[in-house]
Amino acid sequence: MARHTTFRFCLDPTVEQTVALARHVGAARFAYNQCLRLHLDAREHHRTLGDSGADADAVDQARDAVPWSKFSLVNAFNRWKVSEAAGRRFLVTRGGVAEVEVTGLAWRGVVSAQVSEEAGADLGHGLSGWAASRSGKRKGRSIRHPRFKKKTPTGGSFRMRNKITRGYASIRIGDDQPRSVTLPRIGSIRVREDTRRLRRMIATRRARILQATITRGARRWWISITVEAADLHLAVQHPASGADDTTGWVGVDRGLHALVVAGTRDGTETLRVQAPKILATGVRRQRRLARSVSRKKRGSANRRKAAARLGRHHSRVRDTRQHFLHQVSNQLVKTQDRLVLEDLNITGIMSNRRLARAVGDAAWGELARQITYKQQWRNGQVVVADRWFASSKTCSSCGQVKPDLILSDRTYTCGHCGLVRDRDLNAAVNLAAWAEDHTRTVENGVGRGGVRVGDRQAAGPVINACRRDGSGPHIRVGETSPDDAGTPVQAAPAA
Repeated sequence: MARHTTFRFCLDPTVEQTVALARHVGAARFAYNQCLRLHLDAREHHRTLGDSGADADAVDQARDAVPWSKFSLVNAFNRWKVSEAAGRRFLVTRGGVAEVEVTGLAWRGVVSAQVSEEAGADLGHGLSGWAASRSGKRKGRSIRHPRFKKKTPTGGSFRMRNKITRGYASIRIGDDQPRSVTLPRIGSIRVREDTRRLRRMIATRRARILQATITRGARRWWISITVEAADLHLAVQHPASGADDTTGWVGVDRGLHALVVAGTRDGTETLRVQAPKILATGVRRQRRLARSVSRKKRGSANRRKAAARLGRHHSRVRDTRQHFLHQVSNQLVKTQDRLVLEDLNITGIMSNRRLARAVGDAAWGELARQITYKQQWRNGQVVVADRWFASSKTCSSCGQVKPDLILSDRTYTCGHCGLVRDRDLNAAVNLAAWAEDHTRTVENGVGRGGVRVGDRQAAGPVINACRRDGSGPHIRVGETSPDDAGTPVQAAPAA
């Protein structure tokens, strides 16, 4: 098993299950906010001791007590939820003596403990990203400090790991009926789509469930099941190329007029897809729904209904765009084994107020991400051309650069050799030629023996929770264990 993939299904819960799902969403939000509050209180306590001139050892102990890592946040929340600060009640005996009974968090047994643990892991990931961005270790635009989550009628999610206990998985597919998924503390929930493909992969041991993320959308409840799956069949993988073979590259130019134009070095156009402009098509309806929300009184039921209608519209636009991008990326990776992408400064282009909406509607970054991981699954190769390579302004025949080319010029006309070619196709041909001239075969590339150049647009997988050796196993039911799927054991740092 060498790849991770996700199966996304639409849930069809009952009224009681909807309440249970909403309860888990609220528990995840509460745990995230409480972990953040514990972290900020510990930092404030350390700052107060430092300003008051306390003993250096006490200041160092307060600094070490600040929970920063994922597991330290989880442990801090677990200690807090059974403490007096989380809950207590007063008992009066027959003799009139009042006693305090520590109850802890009263509802902690109603929801799964994994929800709070995964929320603490998410906060730890956010804090590490903020600290790395602030210190300069993380490249790109700065990351803001994590903030408290708000309670909203729509939105929110929670995550559960698949715990294997005595050969019995906590997350199961098709347990009661084929179209169902079983979750801890919630039970079996019906799904709308067919789960036959995932059930067959699990039955034949070609897939293993790692975790499940349940999301409350604007219209429905969704579940995303992350699995560790076997490699694709050799029949659908691209044949391995020779170590000295530098031909066969196909340049992929992404634009606004034509979303994708693919071409080879000899000028052959292999694919052209027009941009659907999904957001621009529904912008009139979006503005009307947004005005309807602004006219309603804040806090009223009519405002909540109007906001729900606006959310459903955005959900339809997002789902339509995502479906279209998957179709385009599938068509590229199934027909071509070597693709060249251009390294676009999408963040900089989005700062242009005249192009921001169109660029966001095209979703160039998401398309590059899908092409990258899908080509890796098929043993293909993907490279990213240098950001400063002028693919659009360079003549694909003689190499002459035309600096006065503007966006409205849809046809490239070379004043040196007289070449007349479509602007997007000219850029795709230049990308293919760049790949043949600059790539080299390296080990551990995309696929087996693939070619890889640093890609800023396709981020790697995020490991949510990892446990160090010697950190101590959890013995309570529903809490983290070093043997859990998705929580690989990491070696302890050297002393």
